[in-house]
Amino acid sequence: MSIRTLVFSAAISLAMAAAAQAQTPQRPPVGGIGSPPDAMIFYVAKGPAGACGEGCSEWIAAEGTVQWDTHKRLIAILDRQAGRKLPLVIHTWGESNLNVATSLGRILRDRGLDATAGPTHAKACRGIPHADCFTLKRLGGPLIGVADMTAAECDFACVLILAGGVHRSLPADTKVVVAGMFIRNRLAPNVSDERREGLTSRFGEQFRMYLRDMGVEPELLDIIDKNAEQRRRTQLLAPDWTRLKIVNMPSP
Repeated sequence: MSIRTLVFSAAISLAMAAAAQAQTPQRPPVGGIGSPPDAMIFYVAKGPAGACGEGCSEWIAAEGTVQWDTHKRLIAILDRQAGRKLPLVIHTWGESNLNVATSLGRILRDRGLDATAGPTHAKACRGIPHADCFTLKRLGGPLIGVADMTAAECDFACVLILAGGVHRSLPADTKVVVAGMFIRNRLAPNVSDERREGLTSRFGEQFRMYLRDMGVEPELLDIIDKNAEQRRRTQLLAPDWTRLKIVNMPSP
């Protein structure tokens, strides 16, 4: 994981607008004052055999929008697992920091972890307010639940994280929708056109290098670039996942 990339992405980053996903209730800020709402959290979940795919009964749920400090929370929960290599089940939404998404992927690869996608439904959250459910999840688990392999959605931030998995798969019915990228400066909203163009090119090359390192076809970035130019979204179907090497395992 590049420290330079992490420091740089704390302020200026490439982000991607949310794909057309189901509305998710906004959660309270994860940290203190200035912490963004909906920032990604991680917690351990477990259930019966097959609760998170074939042969899987315990996993780390990743939920929310990838923000500038999300890598810290991933490292923290992994360090608490005493060497256990639980798979990561990803559920992203919102305008994620794509620089940090690649950092999450590198952490997964460094730790030798598998990855897939899908929302996690915790049993303890049934019938209670969303804010109370969030409070339970923030404790880190373990929570009894199931990963919903029938309602998975995966945007570009999700794909970047997924790419870091040693074994990576997507449920057969996953809706993979990627849009274009844009420069965002969380400390100063105004970025000149010249600066924006230069940064977009710089970040694009970093992402291509990352995808090559992870074994994913950099052609994926060509699709993203065209989406940005034409202001469109592209749905990638199962044959695309295999062709672009987004997945390297059968669907759960």
